[in-house]
Amino acid sequence: MDFAYSERCRELQARLLAFMEQHIYPNEQAFNEEIAANARERGTRWLPLALIERLKPLAREAGLWNLFLPRSARVPEGLSNLDYAPLCEIMGRVPWAPEVFNCSAPDTGNMETLERYAPEHIKEQWLEPLLRGEIRSAFAMTEPGVASSDATNIATRIERVGDDYLIDGHKWWISGAGDPRCKVFIVMGKTDPEASRHRQQSMILVPADTPGITIVRPLPVFGYDDAPHGHCEIRFDKVRVPASNMLLGEGRGFEIAQGRLGPGRIHHCMRAIGVAERALELMCKRLDTRVAFGRKLADQGVWRERIAESRIRIDTARLLTLKAAYMMDTVGNKVAQAEIAMIKVLAPNVAQDVLDWAIQAHGAAGVSDEFPLAYQWAANRSLRLADGPDEVHRNAIAKLELAKYAGPAT
Repeated sequence: MDFAYSERCRELQARLLAFMEQHIYPNEQAFNEEIAANARERGTRWLPLALIERLKPLAREAGLWNLFLPRSARVPEGLSNLDYAPLCEIMGRVPWAPEVFNCSAPDTGNMETLERYAPEHIKEQWLEPLLRGEIRSAFAMTEPGVASSDATNIATRIERVGDDYLIDGHKWWISGAGDPRCKVFIVMGKTDPEASRHRQQSMILVPADTPGITIVRPLPVFGYDDAPHGHCEIRFDKVRVPASNMLLGEGRGFEIAQGRLGPGRIHHCMRAIGVAERALELMCKRLDTRVAFGRKLADQGVWRERIAESRIRIDTARLLTLKAAYMMDTVGNKVAQAEIAMIKVLAPNVAQDVLDWAIQAHGAAGVSDEFPLAYQWAANRSLRLADGPDEVHRNAIAKLELAKYAGPAT
């Protein structure tokens, strides 16, 4: 098993690190200021940011664009999961940075879904502008009325009527739906409630301007509304779309979800490791510059214990993530399902603990907006629910482990 980064990956790492130093870190405050200025001067926070749009062409010129999508003739620059992992980690150090490189969720998962499962006419209409970064998208699966950690519970109805489908349902926590550039949804719902449990669901493409779609409200995460991206509650009331918008065919939604969520989970974990790495960096710098009770905080035993524990756990999470990426590239997502589940539990929990220690090291400043730690803590805490809660992944890991030792059926 070889985790060595390829020569191309190392060259892109250097290029990306330079881009972050030149264009991303210096603009962290400007990002927040532009959102505030939009609210003050234009009456809304829900507007595309000129800062992001100004940086996108620079990222393309630097060859740092659409790096997430492997095995696509449309995206020859796309990397393997193993090569993309360290780059995704670097982008993850700043929450809004991935969009600059057209590597942000949920668009990455949606683009991969369209590339793998959509007919050509849909790829031309929707995938191409997404790959160019001209529009954004959302993935509508989670619902308030059911336990959505079990995708077979999804109750939204997708019913065939002649040459169309009618969609009725209630979704929430639909990331990206608040962005005015969000032009298309991938919606999961039931086409045949009488079919077998894993064949009831389907996925269909729904243009965002279709009559019957209502954005009810943005849902804040620990008080953060994540404008202009947002996580929204949406109602679909007799939304009519052509039957040709169905992805892969009726009853294939669960299959598509499994294919989509594998890469999505590993991308989340890569970014979480970047969050943890930056939190450790900020913690060490803070501890080295603050004096309490006559000596630097960095010289006090409790903080050395936490620094050491952070380094051990971050590197553990990174190595397991690289193993999962390697397996996805070499033997496929299905064979790598245990490793994907393990990192989805491990990486967000490691990041959460390191962020908590970093906040503690900063004292009152840690829970303010003076540093990125409070916002990253809130965002990372939600990651332990996104793409399946910890409990679901732990259950899957345990079932796979027990199967190794199960005796013959009696």
